[in-house]
Amino acid sequence: MKTYAVIGLGKFGSHVAKGLIENGEQVIAVDKNEDSIKEFRGICENLFIIDTTDINSLKDAGIAEVDTAIVSIGKNIEASILSVMALKEIGVKEVIAKAYTLIHGKILSKIGTDRVIYPERDAAKRLVKSFSLNPKFEVIDVTNTMKIARFKITAQYANIAAGDLLSRSKSDLKIIAFKRENRWEYEIGEFLVLKNDDVVLLFGNSKELEIFVSNI
Repeated sequence: MKTYAVIGLGKFGSHVAKGLIENGEQVIAVDKNEDSIKEFRGICENLFIIDTTDINSLKDAGIAEVDTAIVSIGKNIEASILSVMALKEIGVKEVIAKAYTLIHGKILSKIGTDRVIYPERDAAKRLVKSFSLNPKFEVIDVTNTMKIARFKITAQYANIAAGDLLSRSKSDLKIIAFKRENRWEYEIGEFLVLKNDDVVLLFGNSKELEIFVSNI
């Protein structure tokens, strides 16, 4: 069994930590904020609220002995870089770090990060690939993480209520508009029955849209 430290329990870090725990791996979960730690009580034995730029704090938490440390600190680029440097200094075998920007990623690589990841960019690329494989879909970027998907209802999904279609995706996706007979409508109730050749605009984050597309 490999041992992991997940540093930074925001959205991405939480998903990583929970996934590792569900797979039976040994995880040390770390964040500087107590609120971020709360949801891990009861599922993770090793929880620490520490300054991850401090070498002694990392050692006291047992992080020097882990096989892999994953740094998932949000927009605080300085803390991310200093945490990676501290992890390398205490001899962690493998350090993986999330980059917030391309420049951030380049700096992480320069200071010896073993693997730099770009979750938002990679999710967007997978989403674009999903749409390219399914010509019924088009995607429009709203922000780095939020997208609008445009697709046409086929016979397979005709006569299904909008609420039922969304409930299948088990996500927070929203239908923000639909077109029927060349007329766009913007008030969509969950009981709206979709018809063949309706065009629907779905709004949500990259990951949820990726899952939705893969299930269509």
